[in-house]
Amino acid sequence: MNHERIRTEPGEGRGEVGTGGADTQDEGLGRPDPAPADGLSRREFIGCVGGLSSARVVAGLAGLAAVPGCGTLFPIGVEDESALGPLNSQQRAQQAYRIRVQAARFQKDQPLPAQQANGDESAYPTRIANYSKGLPHDALGQVDPAAYAAMLAALEAGQHQAFESIPMGCSDPVRQRKLVNPQAGLAFDLQGADSHHLAIPPAPALASAEQAGELVELYWMALLRDVPFAEYETNALALQAADELSAIGDFRGPKFDGRVTPGTLFRGSTAGDLVGPYISQFLWRPVPFGSQFVEQRMRTVAAGLDYMTPYDEWLNIQNGCLPGRTDQFEPARRYIINGRDLGQWVHVDVLFQAYFNALLILLTPPEADPLSGGIGAPVNPGNPYLQSRNQAGFGTFGPPYFATLVCEVATRALKAVWYQKWFVHRRLRPEAFAGRVHHRLTGAADYPVHQDALNSQAAAEIFSRHGTYLLPQAYPEGSPLHPSYGAGHATVAGACVTILKALFDESYVIPNPRVPDPADPTSLVPYDGPPLTVGGELNKLAANVATGRNFAGIHWRSDYSESVRLGEAVALSILHDQRITCTEDFEGYTFTTFEGVPVTT
Repeated sequence: MNHERIRTEPGEGRGEVGTGGADTQDEGLGRPDPAPADGLSRREFIGCVGGLSSARVVAGLAGLAAVPGCGTLFPIGVEDESALGPLNSQQRAQQAYRIRVQAARFQKDQPLPAQQANGDESAYPTRIANYSKGLPHDALGQVDPAAYAAMLAALEAGQHQAFESIPMGCSDPVRQRKLVNPQAGLAFDLQGADSHHLAIPPAPALASAEQAGELVELYWMALLRDVPFAEYETNALALQAADELSAIGDFRGPKFDGRVTPGTLFRGSTAGDLVGPYISQFLWRPVPFGSQFVEQRMRTVAAGLDYMTPYDEWLNIQNGCLPGRTDQFEPARRYIINGRDLGQWVHVDVLFQAYFNALLILLTPPEADPLSGGIGAPVNPGNPYLQSRNQAGFGTFGPPYFATLVCEVATRALKAVWYQKWFVHRRLRPEAFAGRVHHRLTGAADYPVHQDALNSQAAAEIFSRHGTYLLPQAYPEGSPLHPSYGAGHATVAGACVTILKALFDESYVIPNPRVPDPADPTSLVPYDGPPLTVGGELNKLAANVATGRNFAGIHWRSDYSESVRLGEAVALSILHDQRITCTEDFEGYTFTTFEGVPVTT
């Protein structure tokens, strides 16, 4: 079997039909591509949509050029903008076709990134470093080789029936969970970059210090799930976690003066993440919803309730069996105050819920309803209707356009990350890696785990509480049945937050910020601290959603940090394609990427 086909090297793989150019044939049409729209040369067209690199292609995200006047495309046969008039039906149809073809050609002509995994799948024939949940496993939790080979064969074939032939692991078919949508990684899209045109770096390797450091962080997150974020500065366990993570050889979380502190503990890595409370204002403020508003008090899981530390339970879950236990809940709804709350929020959220809520908060002026939580943030200074004497945006550059755009990037982000999950990286989940640590430390197997994980105080504390080194899970079922890297929640977060930063003025300071009352987290009280900006709190929102999955024990830090940038690349490519469809005098949105780099789309 040619497993390299699964990784899809540049220039090969599904849907590759050539390298473009004036002489290529339209795919499936049997005729040459049309020339660029009259009045706009190919070079001018490329200049208008900017110099987008293919995702965060390991080298980083390129700046996007803004070209004045690129909002208007001349109709066929018109070279003078002053001669513009209504297009007849035939002209309009031809112009719509040309715009679509030019957008598609632009995306196709971007450099193809190398889709590079970390090499663990080849290095360990037993597949101990890769995702196999749901397939049959032996008593050590190692996947059946024939079942893994069948999964690889299905991924290479890319056909529905091949996936139906993958053996599953649960002995009771009624309790068998299903693999989650591997074929989404092969789906095409009609706007923005194709999923195979985007990439993330190789995941940390099984034996690396980086992966060990990420597991130590997850152990501490599990141990601190019930400690309020506001108490980290004084909590003895949080101080111990910060000290150990500071001493880890290759821990890549945020630090202050080279050390992890209670103030940087478990935080995100982008601008705004270290300012103010751990939780973003967009997860606490009431949400205006038309004539209604929604309070963000939530139903949270009871303290101390963790799963999959008994070995038999862990092994059944690795085989894909439904869990035998269910969640118990606190009697009163409250605001998010700790890691368990945040993990539960992202257990049951709707895919783009956090960002749609943020949009409604940003759009609604406070005077509309003082109780609603709206802040009426100004739109991005690049919005073409800001200076209009007699027009307002609506279907373009206005609230309905904003609402649609924030949500529609979500499914495109999922297609991009599902390709990375299933067809490139196939990284094992933290729960499976902790099983390798457990067997190494108990002497059942000699797995190549870095000493930073084996010698950690966090691992010892887990064992003292549970009698195993398995990672306590916040969800009865543990992780979903798809690979860990990249993360779906994080990629969608990166895409939706990028759209919001493009639409609104990210420098705007959020008025009247509030935090949960430490004495009664069912109510909010005024926040007293450094100013909180729209951009910073949106970055923090993306980090909160992504790391909420880490608090649950189902994702790694690098799943978050790389996936938000993948989502950002998806959003930037869509903003490029949308820009050439409008007739307004639009010179682009300027905002700041997750890397802290100004960008104009």
